[in-house]
Amino acid sequence: MYPPELVAPMKEDLTAIGFSELLNASDVEGALSQTEGTTLLVVNSVCGCAAGAARPALKAAVNNEKLPNNLVTVFAGVDKEAVDKAREFMAPYPASSPSMAMFKDGKLVHFIERHQIEGNNAESIADHLKQVFNHFC
Repeated sequence: MYPPELVAPMKEDLTAIGFSELLNASDVEGALSQTEGTTLLVVNSVCGCAAGAARPALKAAVNNEKLPNNLVTVFAGVDKEAVDKAREFMAPYPASSPSMAMFKDGKLVHFIERHQIEGNNAESIADHLKQVFNHFC
């Protein structure tokens, strides 16, 4: 587990642009059990690809005409209960952080794994996310 003071700025990268933190299993259950609308769940992390690509991509992607109804995040290595519960909703995809999951009407409809974030730049990930938003939102 990472110390809260270490991850606070990394969490704020997303909360500052409209993401709500899910801190426990109940928060995740409530957010991802919705049967109407769209939700983007981001599994945030301390790794370099989260800092260099995932979070900057999300900052750019939220400047899109169409957006999910809900933007939520859990933090790997910090909010264990929330991350574990979120990963139940992301099955059959293996645990991956960072990662991004789009839910529509309570069903997982798109997933971006760590290997799709690593080695890609923020701009290409943001463009991909905007296409996902335009398709599902």
